[in-house]
Amino acid sequence: MNEILRNSLFFGVALSIGTFIIGTLIKRKWNFFLFNPLLVSITLTIATLLLLGIEYNSYNDSAKYLTYLLTPATVALAIPLYEQLLLLKRNLTAILVGIASGVICSGASIFAMALFFGLNHTQYVTLLPKSITTAIGIGLSAELDGYVAITVSAIIFTGLIGNIAGDLLCRILRIKHPIAKGIAIGTATHVMGTSKAMEVGEIEGAMSSLSVAVAGIMTVGASIIFQWWI
Repeated sequence: MNEILRNSLFFGVALSIGTFIIGTLIKRKWNFFLFNPLLVSITLTIATLLLLGIEYNSYNDSAKYLTYLLTPATVALAIPLYEQLLLLKRNLTAILVGIASGVICSGASIFAMALFFGLNHTQYVTLLPKSITTAIGIGLSAELDGYVAITVSAIIFTGLIGNIAGDLLCRILRIKHPIAKGIAIGTATHVMGTSKAMEVGEIEGAMSSLSVAVAGIMTVGASIIFQWWI
């Protein structure tokens, strides 16, 4: 049975989608923040692979078809942004300054953490793309000679935090303006955080979508400077 699953062309796709559906149903029944569909899906997927003794590479080979959807999914984030185009034009300067501030803070926090934990150069540059979408982060990590697999893990972990606690943190920090909330969530936690921002409101979702794209571009430029700090 395990051998059949290992060789199944779409086993990874079926497992990923199935566990996410289960996570969604659990979230609807018990509306607790830890029952986030993404977190539940990741946990169940890992547990299933361990239980069945299936190697990650086998799972990844059969789940890679989902990764093809990353780029069009990211591009599709432009739709809510287009719907708020007038709002964007009115607040363009403040929005760009806010996103730039987030990118600088992200890079500075990684630098501080690298110094505190004594990370070497390769480990340091591996974490620099943690707050940008996977589609951009993978290429940037490879260009900086980082550990791409660890970069992906860091991006996913960062996104999960934003998806689970992004809105809560905004409320704790008393960030009430919808534009500010969208920028904060999108810049810090990319696409996964944006999916939560869209649940909060249309403006939050649109600004978060913009932040994903702009923060990704800014991070690529900023990483060229940050990479030489260690």
